[in-house]
Amino acid sequence: MILLHPTYFGPISHYIMMFQHQEICFEVADNFQKQTYRNRSYIYGANGKLLLNIPVKHNKSNGRQKTKEVLIDNDFHWQKNHFKTFQNSYRSSPYFEFYEDDLAPLYHKTYTHLLDFNLKTHEFIIDALQEKLKICYTSDYEIESKKGEDYRFLVEAKKEKKINLTPYTQVFDDKFGFISNLSILDLLFMEGPNALNYLENQQISF
Repeated sequence: MILLHPTYFGPISHYIMMFQHQEICFEVADNFQKQTYRNRSYIYGANGKLLLNIPVKHNKSNGRQKTKEVLIDNDFHWQKNHFKTFQNSYRSSPYFEFYEDDLAPLYHKTYTHLLDFNLKTHEFIIDALQEKLKICYTSDYEIESKKGEDYRFLVEAKKEKKINLTPYTQVFDDKFGFISNLSILDLLFMEGPNALNYLENQQISF
């Protein structure tokens, strides 16, 4: 079993760990931190690496709040903007149209809590790849986890380690070359069902 944070269509490295281990415990008892993949994702845009960020409401009383308590700031039209960005970036990819109709409901339903939305994105990927994983959730936060191998550090976006993955064709790689470890959606839209084989056979070290 491994321990991971639920992320917003997290980097490919997260899903390599998930599909190679098959048993995941999601950390849901931690404090929310900014500049992590909890509420951000990177895709391949027409001008290179592109950030998509889910706006959240921050606790102004003491500055701390549990990740499971974090509310999405739906005053911003982020869902409409993100889905439109996917369409603009990936409409020429081999598999975007294949997954578009299943992805759209995530961006048409209003979610209150960030955690609920992130868990739905994980469900979408698992269903898209037609795989079954054993998933549990933490009840208490442990600095040193007793629940298996600890990969919670993968949630860091600002201080993340460079991860070199096997190149695959990307939408704008003729302009900017291969960009490693983007959102799992980049791999899915480019490789389709073969994305599972890619994830299961990647060798990475941290």
